[in-house]
Amino acid sequence: MKTAEEIMTTDVITVSPDTEIAKAAKIMMEKRINGIPVVDSGKLIGILCQSDLIAQQKKFPIPSLFTFLDGYISLTSERHLEKEVQKIAAATVDQAMTPDPVTVSPGTSIEKIAGLMVDRNFHTLPVMAEGKLVGVVGKKDVLKLLIPESDR
Repeated sequence: MKTAEEIMTTDVITVSPDTEIAKAAKIMMEKRINGIPVVDSGKLIGILCQSDLIAQQKKFPIPSLFTFLDGYISLTSERHLEKEVQKIAAATVDQAMTPDPVTVSPGTSIEKIAGLMVDRNFHTLPVMAEGKLVGVVGKKDVLKLLIPESDR
């Protein structure tokens, strides 16, 4: 069974937390990548995915309220609402990224990677070894396994 180390991209493109959203979006489009690790002083602190950027195109979410015994009850938590507003209004990567991303090790099996991607809707998984970012595995890397090596 193949592992992350065998399919990962090792020439990792990263951004810093203070990178402007427009610049990060341009990098992702030009490089045709779905997610980009966010690194600060050599440490992985988050991941920025296309879905994080697409969130900026949403309208401001109005919390759903209903009344009960002359009181209002919100169907949306205040924390969730705050997070949504922050992503919509983000100017820099640190405001839109997903902090503390799920990572895999070089020895993680493709089965586990595929499970994470499908079950948790991840498109890009950073690969960490001894606390350092050594690669990324994207859905494209996993899909390549379906194509015979002679046709890649």
